[in-house]
Amino acid sequence: MFAKYDDFLPIVEQLTKEGFKEPYDWDAYAQVYFPKAEELLAEAEKAEKEGNQEKACEFYLYVYRISRFPAPRSEKQRYAWQEGKKAAKKGMALRERPTREVTIPHKHGLEHEGKEIPFYYHLPPGTTKDKPVPLVVIFTGLDGYRTELAVWIEGWSQKNVGVIVLEIPGTGDSPADPKDITSPEREWSSLFDWIDEQPEVDHQKVALWAFSTGGYYAIRVAHTHHDRLAGVVALGGGCHHMFGEEWLSHVNHLEYPFDLANTLAWKWGYGDDLETFKKEAMKYSLIEDGTLDKPQCAKLLLVNGVNDEIFPIDDYYECLLRGAPKEVRFVKDRKHMGEPESFAIILKWLYQLFGIQASPVDQLKTLPAKCKY
Repeated sequence: MFAKYDDFLPIVEQLTKEGFKEPYDWDAYAQVYFPKAEELLAEAEKAEKEGNQEKACEFYLYVYRISRFPAPRSEKQRYAWQEGKKAAKKGMALRERPTREVTIPHKHGLEHEGKEIPFYYHLPPGTTKDKPVPLVVIFTGLDGYRTELAVWIEGWSQKNVGVIVLEIPGTGDSPADPKDITSPEREWSSLFDWIDEQPEVDHQKVALWAFSTGGYYAIRVAHTHHDRLAGVVALGGGCHHMFGEEWLSHVNHLEYPFDLANTLAWKWGYGDDLETFKKEAMKYSLIEDGTLDKPQCAKLLLVNGVNDEIFPIDDYYECLLRGAPKEVRFVKDRKHMGEPESFAIILKWLYQLFGIQASPVDQLKTLPAKCKY
C-alpha cells in the first residue's frame, strides 16, 4: 500500500537492534521511521518543483505511514499522523485521476463530539450531474486509515465508480465519541445526508465496503441505515465474540503484529485501561444491543478467512443465525480477511450490484504493489 519494501529494511534492522518488545515505547518506535520519512518527503518536494508530478505523487503517498501504526497513541505518533496526512493530500491531488479531501459538518453529532467529518472523495473524470456514477463508501479499519485504503480509488475510478474513504469511530479523524454505542449512527447519518445532496452520484447505486474492524460497523450500518445503501460488504469484521474477555485475553499473541487488545481498548475510548475494556467490551456486541435481531437489513455480504485470529469466524455464524438473511463467503485455509482470494469475491459481488461487466483481475492490477521510483 503505497510503499517500497527496501525502504523498510534498515528500519526493521534498527528496531531489531534496539530490541523493541512489549510494553512498547511508542515515541521511540515512531522516531525510528522519521529520518527515512523526511528523506522521502524531501524527494517528493524536489520532484514536484522539477515538474515530475508522477514521482512526487509516489513519494508523497507513503511518508510517515507505518510510524503511527497501529494507532497514534503517543505525541510522536500523532505528529506522524498529521504530517502523513499533509503529504498524502498533496499526493492525491497530483495523481492523474486526482482525489480531493472533503470536510463536511457532523450535523447529527452531540455537543461533546467533533464538529466535522473529513474524508477522501473521488469522482471519475467526466462525471457530471447528467452522467452520475455509482459510489463505493469505504470504511477503514483499526490501523489502516484513509491514507492507506485510498489504494482502492484508482481501480474503482477506472470502472467509472466514485469513492469515499473515511475512518471509523475511535480512529483517524472520526468525530464520533468512541465509547458511545450510538455515536456511529449519528456520524453515518451526517455522511449519508451529504451524499444525498450530491447530484453526480447515482443514488440507487451507493454501496459500502468495510475492512477488518470497519466490518463491525458495516454490519451495524446495514441494519441501522438499511434504506440508505444498495449493498454492504463486511470484510474480516466481527460482531460479538470479538468483545469477549477470553478472546481479548489471547489476541495480543496471535496473528496481529502489534498489541491488538490494547489497540482495541484505545480505539474504543478506554486509553491504556485494557482490563476495564475487557470487562465492559461486550456492551458493543451487536447481539447484546439487539442490532442483529432487527427485522430489516440491507443486502449484506460477509467475507472472511476461516482461520482468522483477529476476529473469530464464529462472529459471522452469529450474524447468520439472526434477523434477515445475509450472503456469506468464507475463504478456506486463510486468516484475517481471507486475502488475497477475498478481494476478487467482493469485486465480483459489487460489479453485479452496480451492473458492471468487468474483470476483478484488471482492477487488482491497479493496486500500487510496486513502486516506479
